[in-house]
Amino acid sequence: MKKRYLVVYEKAPSNYGAFAPDVPGCASLGETLDEARRLMSEGLRFHLEMLAEDGDPIPEPITSNYDFAEETPENGVSHCIVEWLEVEMPIMKESHELAAAS
Repeated sequence: MKKRYLVVYEKAPSNYGAFAPDVPGCASLGETLDEARRLMSEGLRFHLEMLAEDGDPIPEPITSNYDFAEETPENGVSHCIVEWLEVEMPIMKESHELAAAS
């Protein structure tokens, strides 16, 4: 099963940063927008897999808009791009598997 997460790409003077508001702690940097997209896709997939492996809940993609009030040239952001990133959802471990591993 796949889900779509909102991803924000911020253009800074020398690179692009990316993050998914619904997945705290998951971000990427790239010299170009294409590189930031690729790294964010890989990073988001890996982040969700690690959550599933640890038995932690997978954040639901609930964000459908983003407030850009803080994303200003004064804060190092010249412009932002927002798009949906589709990610294959990892398979969660069964609770009995987690208990047996303890």
